[in-house]
Amino acid sequence: MSPLIERWFHLRESGGTLRTEVLGGLTTFLTMVYIVFVNPAVLSGAGMDFGAVMVATCLAAGIATWTMGLAANYPIAMAPGMGENFFFLTVVVGMQVPWRIALAAVFVSGVVFVLMNLFRLREMLINAVPTCLKHSIAAGIGLFIALIGLRNGGILLNDAGQGHFVMGDLTHPATLIALVGLTLTVAAMARGIRGAVLLGILFTTALAWGAGLVQWQGLVSLPPSLAPTFMQLDLSGLLTLEMLPVIVIFLFMAVFDAVGTLIGIGEQGGFMKDGKLPRAGRALTADATGTVVGSLLGTPTVTAYIESATGVQAGARTGLANMVTGTLFFLALFFSPLARMIGGGIEIEPGVVVNPMTAPALIIVGSLMARSVAKIPWEDMTESFPAFLVLAGIPLFWSIADGIAFGFIAYPLLKLLTGRHREVSTLVYIVGGLLALRYIFL
Repeated sequence: MSPLIERWFHLRESGGTLRTEVLGGLTTFLTMVYIVFVNPAVLSGAGMDFGAVMVATCLAAGIATWTMGLAANYPIAMAPGMGENFFFLTVVVGMQVPWRIALAAVFVSGVVFVLMNLFRLREMLINAVPTCLKHSIAAGIGLFIALIGLRNGGILLNDAGQGHFVMGDLTHPATLIALVGLTLTVAAMARGIRGAVLLGILFTTALAWGAGLVQWQGLVSLPPSLAPTFMQLDLSGLLTLEMLPVIVIFLFMAVFDAVGTLIGIGEQGGFMKDGKLPRAGRALTADATGTVVGSLLGTPTVTAYIESATGVQAGARTGLANMVTGTLFFLALFFSPLARMIGGGIEIEPGVVVNPMTAPALIIVGSLMARSVAKIPWEDMTESFPAFLVLAGIPLFWSIADGIAFGFIAYPLLKLLTGRHREVSTLVYIVGGLLALRYIFL
């Protein structure tokens, strides 16, 4: 191993090896490469150029992921956030805000992130999160990941008429492939086979190709032009009161998505020390920088990805894994046909797209992260009920940020009402109050 790599990433100290870091970085990429095509598909509904957004997505993900790996030395990949991009679409379509102004709002929220990091406010927020909420965040994200996996595998589907999930068609070839892949991957993990998650992804991809569900689309192609979205911000359009709540919501979503993901993966990977995440400030700065860079390139908020948990499960322990993931995002610019084959999904009926190739990995990792629920002190209602709100809220609200917010509101309120107000830090009272005001007035 190169002395430079060891000196920078501290593989021996972290318990990683060159092999496990590469394996983990590749696994993370394969489980989140879908964003390369989903993000431009969403933003094209806002009138943005599909090809330019695809290039912006790859570049923003690669740059931010490298930044996280080099600056914070964590195997937590970054990319434009799902949820944030749909809110962006809502702002453009629902509020009739031109997309250039909406991008400017993302840019300003990113600059505010950076300023918050300079004063260590976000790092203080991570460290101030009560222990019970940290355990429930990890478990809630696990349920969220598993739910995404079940949906991606076609095992659960959204019922548009009823507004909830229903069981999918378990006899559909795509769903059968997801179930077979899930079964074999769990069995391989139970037998202690190394790289079982990655092998499962490759195996299910081969099955889908053999069944004719995905087609070989080629290997290499030239990337589209970035010009239609590069530096297209309209900052002058922010000079209205109606844009202030938009900036605040972008800020809220990014802060709590990042905090939740860092805590969740930190718990899973054993990165937390005495309830705190070392180098949290660096990690959050990388997150904030990614948003600023992404908005300049032409994509909404860039944030830490919960799919990184699959790479951690595969053995990733340091930022070296992020160097692999980031490099693959850069290469996706030229190998987009291959990336589209694995991450593009399969349309099983009009408007319903699944991805049985990566679904098993998400379900398995979600089940492993849910083990944190055992560490919650269930006998203490002032601890367990806020934790339960987070645990249930993240998957049910389909939002890490909203799930955490309800826990943050309930925790200080219950402590105050039961005469145990001294157990809560001033920062948690402030954040809980601000979040309550956010739901009342925004």
